[in-house]
Amino acid sequence: MFVKIHHSYRTVVAICDSKILGKKFEEGNRQLDVKESFYKGQEVSKPELLKLIKRQVIEDATFNIVGEESVAIALETGIIKKEGIHKVNGVPFALTLL
Repeated sequence: MFVKIHHSYRTVVAICDSKILGKKFEEGNRQLDVKESFYKGQEVSKPELLKLIKRQVIEDATFNIVGEESVAIALETGIIKKEGIHKVNGVPFALTLL
């Protein structure tokens, strides 16, 4: 998985599955563009991602999560709930403001 941290007035953590980086998904009038410029940061393992998410929650970050594995890990940490997961062409994504 890739993680890229964007610093603004509030930290935005972009997380995506490695296999979908750079791809675009469309379904009807909905579009999900997994741009490298936004998502491609450090490649991390599940244990590393779990630690990073916990650390960023303390920092009051927002999260933008795309892909089966990434969304499953976010669900496991409790930063998202099942009802907050949406799909475009079968690809799950979630956005969160904690």
